[in-house]
Amino acid sequence: MRVTSEVKRNIFKTYGGSETNTGSVAGQIALFTERINHIAQHLEKNRKDHSNTRSLLKLVGKRRRLLNYLMKKDLNAYRQLIEKLNIRK
Repeated sequence: MRVTSEVKRNIFKTYGGSETNTGSVAGQIALFTERINHIAQHLEKNRKDHSNTRSLLKLVGKRRRLLNYLMKKDLNAYRQLIEKLNIRK
């Protein structure tokens, strides 16, 4: 199951400021986190699904790069975001 457009709108409204602000760093990180959580749940049931394992690792790397960018740009926003999304660092 993919992330539906309604879920995406809610994510960007919550973290990006508005539904149409899809380019915000915080919104993209939140969207990647949603996708990562979904794939991780799938992999708990299907351990030998190697293509999804690779997809998960790629998404984690993308999110990590965006988090590093946000940390360099605005440390307070970074700290608030990882606390909201419950991401461990």
